Amino acid sequence: MMKKLTAAIATVSTLGFANMAHAESFDTAIGEIDASMTATLASDYIWRGQSQTNGAGAVQTSLDFAHESGIYIGAWGSNVAAEDFGGASIELDYYVGYGGAITDDITYDVSWATYTFPQGIDAVDEILASVDLYGFTLGAKYAYDPSSALYTYVGYGFELPYDIGLGLHYGNTDTKDPVGTSTANLEYNDWAITLGKTALGLDWALMYSDTDLGNDCTEIYVDRDSCDSNVTLSVAKSF
Repeated sequence: MMKKLTAAIATVSTLGFANMAHAESFDTAIGEIDASMTATLASDYIWRGQSQTNGAGAVQTSLDFAHESGIYIGAWGSNVAAEDFGGASIELDYYVGYGGAITDDITYDVSWATYTFPQGIDAVDEILASVDLYGFTLGAKYAYDPSSALYTYVGYGFELPYDIGLGLHYGNTDTKDPVGTSTANLEYNDWAITLGKTALGLDWALMYSDTDLGNDCTEIYVDRDSCDSNVTLSVAKSF
């Protein structure tokens, strides 16, 4: 299964959904392939508790292909705040990975991703791995080029009445090398609570997020408010 398929609401790094329930399946000479494209409008782009748009809105899109074997590839894009990314106003991410199931209640996912910022800061390469078991998600992301940073997280998602999903998320970032234009070696925590529901053919989400960065936020972003607590609303449509 695709990474976007197996990720719980609580563990997404951005506020948006790539809902593979709407995927189209195609029979090919090499087996069945699922394809999905998602468009998202969000009041902010939140990454590990931090705004990537200085509190402004975000337009995001994704395109994913998954083979029946569990192998998948995809791309994702969003606008970002140019002043925080070396002049880049767009982030374009590309990833490839493999996901599978051990039992009906235990699934796993491993992938490699590169995050690019055209005409801005250098691309960041990352290795990702996660396990979903009985509603919990345990995961780690290791960025190795050009910086060295480890992100570990735990999430828990479950269903409330009226088909409302509730996701809880807690993560830790341990940065050993400079991030963006920063010279700081930062370690901090982030957390989030997300409510999600499908209605009118759209995926809606409301998320509260925060970090314990405090004044260290200015080591990363021009705008100090980028690391303040956020309440973010998004709506997504999958095709």
